[in-house]
Amino acid sequence: MNRNKLVEKYSINKNRYYNRDKIFKEKWKGVIMINLEKAEKNFKDYLKDYDLNNGNIKLKIKHTYEVMKKSEYISKGLNLNKEDIDLSKLIALLHDIGRFEQVKQTNDFIDSTGFEHANYGVKVLFEENLIRKFIDNDKYDNIIKKAIYNHNKYKIEDNLSEKEILHCKIIRDADKLDNFRVKETEEFKNIFPSKYNPDTINYESISPKVYEDIMNHKCIKLDDRQTQIDFWICVIGFIFDLNFNISKQYIKEKGYIDILIDRIEYKNKETKEKMEQIRKCAKQYLEEE
Repeated sequence: MNRNKLVEKYSINKNRYYNRDKIFKEKWKGVIMINLEKAEKNFKDYLKDYDLNNGNIKLKIKHTYEVMKKSEYISKGLNLNKEDIDLSKLIALLHDIGRFEQVKQTNDFIDSTGFEHANYGVKVLFEENLIRKFIDNDKYDNIIKKAIYNHNKYKIEDNLSEKEILHCKIIRDADKLDNFRVKETEEFKNIFPSKYNPDTINYESISPKVYEDIMNHKCIKLDDRQTQIDFWICVIGFIFDLNFNISKQYIKEKGYIDILIDRIEYKNKETKEKMEQIRKCAKQYLEEE
């Protein structure tokens, strides 16, 4: 090959790589990359103000990282781009940031006692500007704020943008998926700090309103929970608020309905019979497409 042809070949390859680089830069122009490594480091710094030996705190730290994994799982299953995948993981990292102060002040996870952890999380992040420790730019602030605020509400608020709704749905599903893992693996005393009574849990009944709602494919409202079994059924009822088929499939493949129902020994005959009806109802629902 003579010198002219070598020069021509070099020029063609140079232009090809230049154009490819230009296209890549144009594609990502305006996209602010989320530094998850920095965000996780600052999250660990935030936790230094809390008792890391407290079982409830430990539970919520592990839950946070597990929800990040499940947000990524859902986002990739939905074929979202890297920007939305990273954003979903950042939201997951921050979604329960209000829980740690809640445990510190109340030693409990019950929002109806007056300390609403999602509202507090929004307050500390956006009114006290803690959010800037986790992401430098405010491009995603409204999405993050709406997702955190709505992650534990009975339903998503109205008048949100398409992107806000998407990330509200992702964090709500991811949070619920990991709640099933928590209920499978954690000690009852850490799951329900103020409610758990080992002497009575196997003998308790189901409140009529709770049973009626779950059999009608409704999530349980927090204020309707009266007994320890009601609190347990509330978790099973999460399946009726899952937004994506990939989330329903995850619960089904893990066998979580059987795992949760079988974790308690029901010595109240009526409760045992009703729990079998709930088992049947929930598993049939998961089979629906």
